[in-house]
Amino acid sequence: MNHLAIAPVLTPLLAGILLLLLGGACPSMRRPLSFIAVVIQIGVVLALMAATHDGAILVYALGHWPAPFGIVLVVDRLAAWLLIITALLAFFVLLHAVQGDDRTGQHFHVLFQLQLFGLNGAFLTGDLFNLFVFFEILLLASYGLLLHGGGPWRVRAGLHFVVVNLLGSTLFLFAVGTLYGIFGALNMADLAQKVAVASPENVPLARASGLLLFGVFALKAALLPFYLWLPATYAHAGATVAALFAIMTKVGAYCILRVYGLIFGASAGPVAGLIEPWLLPLALATLIVGLLGALASGGLRQQTAYLVVASVGSLLLAFGLNRVAGVAAGLYYLPHTTFATAALFLLADAIARRRGESDDRLDPAAAIADAGVLGGLFFIIAVAVAGLPPLSGFLGKFLLLRAALDHPLLSWIMTAVLIAGLLGLIALARTGSLLFFRALSPPAKASKPLPALLLEMAPIIGLLLLILGLTVAGGSIVEQTRAIAAQVLQPQLYINAVMHSGATP
Repeated sequence: MNHLAIAPVLTPLLAGILLLLLGGACPSMRRPLSFIAVVIQIGVVLALMAATHDGAILVYALGHWPAPFGIVLVVDRLAAWLLIITALLAFFVLLHAVQGDDRTGQHFHVLFQLQLFGLNGAFLTGDLFNLFVFFEILLLASYGLLLHGGGPWRVRAGLHFVVVNLLGSTLFLFAVGTLYGIFGALNMADLAQKVAVASPENVPLARASGLLLFGVFALKAALLPFYLWLPATYAHAGATVAALFAIMTKVGAYCILRVYGLIFGASAGPVAGLIEPWLLPLALATLIVGLLGALASGGLRQQTAYLVVASVGSLLLAFGLNRVAGVAAGLYYLPHTTFATAALFLLADAIARRRGESDDRLDPAAAIADAGVLGGLFFIIAVAVAGLPPLSGFLGKFLLLRAALDHPLLSWIMTAVLIAGLLGLIALARTGSLLFFRALSPPAKASKPLPALLLEMAPIIGLLLLILGLTVAGGSIVEQTRAIAAQVLQPQLYINAVMHSGATP
């Protein structure tokens, strides 16, 4: 049993506990400790990616109890891919936070590590109930982070966020309880075997539970019509928190891919293809609605939040194709959109600080200091987000459209993707014009010295370098995502690895 498999969960948990024990006694130690924990996570995940590169699936049975009796953590190619995206995002978000954002609350670094604990656990768990547990950890940590810095708008957005997600958690428990009552199992591999041979009298309840779970995951992913909580929440969160939250909707998308590929997939017998009639139409609608929201937004943060919604539509559109090429396109697009929207949240904060009372509102105002550097970064991010060549956003959309060439809904997919691209281009061009070209007066503040400006922009530049890496190494990365997709669409590999892991009580 490879003990490295539990390290992505233990590292942020232990770091969070240590940071909490330090309290206010050693404030100078919080930042180094938090950075060390994130760097360790990056190293551990790189080792796990190397261990699973050949298709191996690592199963860690806690207490050495075999599945389905004990709790298992499972590291396959998909889990390792999501873990490395999360760890890299966390590093650059933390680099932004230590420039001052972390000082507005005593427990920022504790909550940051617990958020990573919840995220990593959700990607690794092989058990539906523990997926619920990690969702709750995510909810608690994200609520604390959302309130970080205070203010009535954040409290209001946080209350909305908590109420909506508690409703989702309640439905999650109903679905999990029903599945356990029917099949006596919550281990996903064991459940996949039992669902496939469900008796006719249990099929309606199994279908109802599966659709209820889909509603919960759609809420987490901000899929239409459950996206309404996201724009206000992300727009009013601090820049650091909003940037970290760029990965949050991907947890819902991951769960849809994992659970419905494994438990309700093609080999699920009477409940096979449970969400196929729903996923593609909802993803198409989410894509269009997200871009319309971005076009109508009155502020840059709100616009970025709607771009996150639109990215969920593109991602689930790729997953909804339910074929290797489509899932591979989605897995390539996932880190691109995560890094791009996170960078835009951080840039929106830098712009807002320089605009004074105008904040990030999309209204003409005085020219901002450092407009050349900020405008250049905005242009690059806009190209990435809009999916224009030559960056990875264009490659992701190209792969998506190519995967859909022989799909029955090709005309709808092509129309939605092209219209969404046009709307995104118009929205971002309008934003750039208002922020950088329609100045009413010279800048009120002097420009920063170049070293200080580069330090401030370092997290944004780092995220853009990751996008550049996705572009330059596109061929090898697409090959990797195709291998991940091929493994995901063969659920028997996952089931065999978990159910025959060799653990003994």
